[in-house]
Amino acid sequence: MAKQQTFLSDIKDLRERARKNMSKGAVTDRYELDPKVVIDVLNQALATEIVCVLRYKRHYYSAKGINKDAVAAEFLQHANEEQGHADRISERITQLGGDPDLNPATLTSRSHSEYVEGDDLVSMIKENLVAERIAIESYTEIIRFLGDKDVTSRRMMEEILAVEEEHANDMLDLIEKLK
Repeated sequence: MAKQQTFLSDIKDLRERARKNMSKGAVTDRYELDPKVVIDVLNQALATEIVCVLRYKRHYYSAKGINKDAVAAEFLQHANEEQGHADRISERITQLGGDPDLNPATLTSRSHSEYVEGDDLVSMIKENLVAERIAIESYTEIIRFLGDKDVTSRRMMEEILAVEEEHANDMLDLIEKLK
């Protein structure tokens, strides 16, 4: 009878590896990506989220017109969700041994999306839709980059991507309602 192969490493070796380099926290010797590169990529996503928070907040406070209340409420909800994304990304960056880059001086240059104020409700909604579409494309690329080499970061980005897709649909719905 053939010896049954287990899926797990030898327990003794597993325990030994866990004790080795404990100062690396969640980053084990089996982590297949360069943590510095992943931290940089996540800091770009973080900058994107923060710029989105700021843009949505600006639009929330600047919204005017007959449809202001419903549209502003959507802007505020999205700002809060984007802030939640920023918090999750920041936490993951620290788990990987990095520091979240919250430097306001370089925020817009690191962000994939732009900070555009817009002149009226429709232009604000369109700018938010463009930003969501940029996030969708860049986060899809990040997910592919992470692949199976950083499953935790990939799952987080997949969850964030799903919300960004909802945001894009919400913005498109608002444009249709205002026509």
